[in-house]
Amino acid sequence: MQENKPVLVWRQGRAGRLTLNRPNVIHALTHEMCQLMFDALMAWKDDPDVELVIVDHLAGSRGFCAGGDVKMISASAATDGVEALAFFQLEYNLNILIKNYPKPYVPIMDGVTMGGGKGIAILGSHRIATPQSVVAMPEGSIGLFPDVGGGWFLPRLPGELGAWMALTGGRVSGIDTLAYGIATHWCQPSDLADLVENLCSCGIKALEVPYSRVMPTCSDYDSIVNRCFRYNSVEEIIIALDQTKVDWALEQSATIRQKCPMTLKVALRQLRLGARAKNFAQWMATEYRISSRMCRRADFREGVRAVLIDKDQRPVWMPQRLEDIGDADVEAMFAPIDQELVLREGVPAA
Repeated sequence: MQENKPVLVWRQGRAGRLTLNRPNVIHALTHEMCQLMFDALMAWKDDPDVELVIVDHLAGSRGFCAGGDVKMISASAATDGVEALAFFQLEYNLNILIKNYPKPYVPIMDGVTMGGGKGIAILGSHRIATPQSVVAMPEGSIGLFPDVGGGWFLPRLPGELGAWMALTGGRVSGIDTLAYGIATHWCQPSDLADLVENLCSCGIKALEVPYSRVMPTCSDYDSIVNRCFRYNSVEEIIIALDQTKVDWALEQSATIRQKCPMTLKVALRQLRLGARAKNFAQWMATEYRISSRMCRRADFREGVRAVLIDKDQRPVWMPQRLEDIGDADVEAMFAPIDQELVLREGVPAA
């Protein structure tokens, strides 16, 4: 294990260990981090001495993973885009590998787990949440879209929860992550060290007890979400929210109006199509098409400026109105491209 690496790769007992190690930026994913994870997972895939993989973050840092390195992606896309597209190629191959990994893959989603962080977490077979877990897809605030498999896993959450997360950037926190199936297991922070030790010494059976004893309940607003977010146009969703006359629903409507209009329309279309997808690798090829286009739009550069650079939180979207974006504009984001997603050797095409 090289302690100066952005991902610490090591072995402990029966487990392969991946520890995210960029605490100053909440472990935002870089090309190097994705490569380190990819190479380790490929090496352990057929290693009989590795029974499971545990993915966590450096102790004492604020969260699991805040997303991808969007500043790099924005800067690259503003020029030739080569570095940005290479990152997406690698990241999506990593997502596909995780989704189809032949051994238990156990992310510990303690703290912030957002954007690209969800791609290395929610696609795993066994997902540990804590009271500090905060899960979200905030891409609408920066003019991107909920990628890393968002079109696959968001519509497979209960009801219209995924549509709510994609359009509002809303957060699911703590025990709710277990209630909605984002997490599969629950652990108190004080028990995490023991849990990891038990996983390394006993294997995946360590999750059987006592780490699944919590019986969560879902949100009081589920009925509003399911009723209002069931439509296939963002405009209809906003109207439905406004018509409820419920303060919480009106807050969601106001939040949606602040997001990038193109992101909103692309994300809703993405989720509706992804709900019918049958092959994850093929679906990720679709998301790569969207990424290759969305990252080059002025909205993305403007969102990164407003949220991450100048931090004035006042992006000026182009176009600014939903009604100025036609169906053909949205469908064009999903069309084939010259340089499609290429699966790396050993990555399942399923």
